[in-house]
Amino acid sequence: MRSIWKGSIGFGLVNIPVKLFSAVQSSSLDLDMLDGRDHAKIRFLRVNENTHKEVPYDKIVRAYKLNDDYVVIEQRDFEDASPEKTKLIEIESFVEAKDINPMYYETSYYAEPDAKNSKAYNLLFQALKKTGKAGFGRFVLRNTESLCIIHPVEKALVVSKIRFAQELRSTNDLKLPDATVTKKELDMGLALIKQYTDDFNVSKFKDEYTEELLKIIKAKAKGKRPTIKKLKVAKTSSDDLYDQLMQSLNKKGA
Repeated sequence: MRSIWKGSIGFGLVNIPVKLFSAVQSSSLDLDMLDGRDHAKIRFLRVNENTHKEVPYDKIVRAYKLNDDYVVIEQRDFEDASPEKTKLIEIESFVEAKDINPMYYETSYYAEPDAKNSKAYNLLFQALKKTGKAGFGRFVLRNTESLCIIHPVEKALVVSKIRFAQELRSTNDLKLPDATVTKKELDMGLALIKQYTDDFNVSKFKDEYTEELLKIIKAKAKGKRPTIKKLKVAKTSSDDLYDQLMQSLNKKGA
C-alpha cells in the first residue's frame, strides 16, 4: 500500500506522526468503454476549448472564477490556507462512538505510526478501545477540509472521513406513510426481528453479483450461452400485514 497523507494526530500536547493508507478497495469489475462499432477503446481527453487541442497534464492549472475572471490557485495557496490542517489531525473532542449516525461516514484510512516505537500511538489506541470513545477532529486531504473520526479497529487506529451536517438531506420532502400499526402487528414484527437477530459478521458475505457477472463474461468469451438464474420472488397467500408476518416467522422457524 502507498500512503496518501503524512502528518500527525494531535490531542492535547501529544503529537503522533502517522501515515494514512486507504482501508477500502472496490470489489466491482474494472470495465472499459469501447466503441460498439469496432470495439476500439474510448479515451477521455483534456481539451482546450479554444484550440480544441489536447492539453498536457503538467500544463493544467486549477482556478476559481471570481467576478467573471479566473484566479489561478497554486499548490502553495492550498497549503497556506491552513498550514496546520494539511499536516495535523487535531482531535478537538472525544465522543461516544456508538452515538455517530452511520449516514455520516464516508471512507476510512488506516493510520500507521511513522515511528517504530510509538508509545503515544499505542496509548491512544488502548484508551479509545477501553472507553468506547472516538476522537473527533478535522484535517485537509486532497485540498478539501474534512471532518473525521479516529477509532480503533483490530490493532490499528482508523481515520474515517465523515460528512458535514449540511451534507445530509432532510426527510421533509419525502412522502412517508402515516398508517397506524396495531399492537398485535408491532409485537409480531418485534418477534420476527428477534428471530432474525444475529451477531454482526460481514465476513460471511461476499460480492456475489460481481462473481456471477464474471461467470457470464467468461462464458461469453468461450462463445457459450451463460446460464441465467431465475428470479425468485417471495410470495404470501395474504395481503394482510399480520398474516405476512406470521408466515415469515413460520418460514424462518422451518
